[in-house]
Amino acid sequence: MSVSDLSGGSVYSEGVIAVTALDESSCSQAEQLATQLKLPLVKMSSEVGFDLLLQVAESGIRLQPTGKKAPGATYADFVSGAVAHRRQFGGGKGQMIAKAVGIKAGVKPQILDATAGLGKDAFVLATLGCDMTLLERSPIIHLLLEDGLLRAANSLEVSDIIQRMRLHHANSIEWMQAQADQGVRYQVVYLDPMFPHSDKSALVKKEMRSFRPVVGDDLDADQLLEAALAIAENRVVVKRPRKAPFLADRKPSLQFEGKSSRYDIYPLKKL
Repeated sequence: MSVSDLSGGSVYSEGVIAVTALDESSCSQAEQLATQLKLPLVKMSSEVGFDLLLQVAESGIRLQPTGKKAPGATYADFVSGAVAHRRQFGGGKGQMIAKAVGIKAGVKPQILDATAGLGKDAFVLATLGCDMTLLERSPIIHLLLEDGLLRAANSLEVSDIIQRMRLHHANSIEWMQAQADQGVRYQVVYLDPMFPHSDKSALVKKEMRSFRPVVGDDLDADQLLEAALAIAENRVVVKRPRKAPFLADRKPSLQFEGKSSRYDIYPLKKL
C-alpha cells in the first residue's frame, strides 16, 4: 500500500506500478512521467511483474491493473461514457448530490472538493453551474484527473463546464488549514474519503483495484472533517457508503440517503 507524498519522492513499493507507452509517439511523454514520478519505465511488450501500469497514449493517460481477469483501465473522462450520460440525463438539480450541497433556484454555491479523485462528482456540480476548486493529493490520481480535464477543455461540448473546475495537487488537510489561517472560506466543502467498500459491483471492483495500491484508505479522514469545518462558510457535505460510520463520530444535522450511499450534512450558516 502506498502513502501520499508531495515531496517528489516515489512512495510505491517495488513491483506495484510502472509507466509504459502504448504508441511510439507517446514514448517521450512516458519517459518524462517516469522520471517525474520516480517510477520504472517498461516496454509494453515485455513481461513485467507490476500490479499496475500507468499507460501513456495519444488518447490519454490511464491506470491499468495487470494479471488474469484484470478489469479495464481507469481514467478520467468528461466527454463520453457514463459521465456524459449523467450530464444529459442525470436529473439536474433534482439529484441527491445537488440537494446535499444546497443547489436551488438562484443558489449555485462555491464549492471546495477536497477529495477530488477522478472528478466525477465535481463535474456534476460544475455542470449545474457551481464554481469548483478540486484538491487531490495522490500524484497518480492527480495526473489522471489533470489529463482528463485537459482533454475535456478542448471539447466544445463541455469546455464551458471545465472552466469552472480548478485543480490543485495538495494535501487537503494542510491546504485547508493554510487557507483558513489566511481567512479564506468556501461556501461548501465536499468530502468523499476512501473507505473499505464491501460492494461487489464491477465498477467498484475496477476502481478500487486501481486506486487501492496508489491511494490506500484515508486514515486521516476524521482530521479531514475538522479541517473542512474550519474553512467552510455555510456547510460541509460528506459522502459515505450507506452503512459507514460518521466521520470523527460526529453526527450530522441532516442526511440524504440513497441505495448504496448517503450524504451527511453539517450546516454552519444558511446559503
